[in-house]
Amino acid sequence: MKFLKVVLISIVVSLGLTWEAMAALPTAAATAFTTLQADVLSLVDLAWPAAIAITVAFIILRMFKKAAGAAV
Repeated sequence: MKFLKVVLISIVVSLGLTWEAMAALPTAAATAFTTLQADVLSLVDLAWPAAIAITVAFIILRMFKKAAGAAV
């Protein structure tokens, strides 16, 4: 029980410190993070078609293996 209290107190303290650090973020850093977020989201948008194509290719290969195995 004592361990649980210590863990909960440490979580609350760390969240409080994180909140203060986020509140004290300079505007240049906030702008950099916003730009980084936009860049990452655009890269994710570019990656979706490739991920879908690879997944469909694996599904087709699995279907081909099953059909070839059944034909033999």
